[in-house]
Amino acid sequence: MSQVTLNIGGRNYTVSCGDGEEAHVRDLGRLIDDKVKAVTGGRPTPEAQSLLFAALMLADQVHETSSPENDSEEMADALERVANSLERCAQGLESGRPAS
Repeated sequence: MSQVTLNIGGRNYTVSCGDGEEAHVRDLGRLIDDKVKAVTGGRPTPEAQSLLFAALMLADQVHETSSPENDSEEMADALERVANSLERCAQGLESGRPAS
């Protein structure tokens, strides 16, 4: 397991990821940071609220890109993985420890 530090909304978060996935996780972190900046407009916003809105925007993008041709079971699995990741992140934020 590797650890990557992401800067999201002006704060650093250390997350664990599989070996070789570091660049991908950094790219995802930049995407989330862009969404946080978009929803906050640079205004001070509670951290959990900012991350929630960013997650909702990303989930909406996933939803919009889905089409009837996509296998609904595959989409449900992907959304479940996203939900589990968000839950781990939220737990890490609440406990003050890195998400894994």
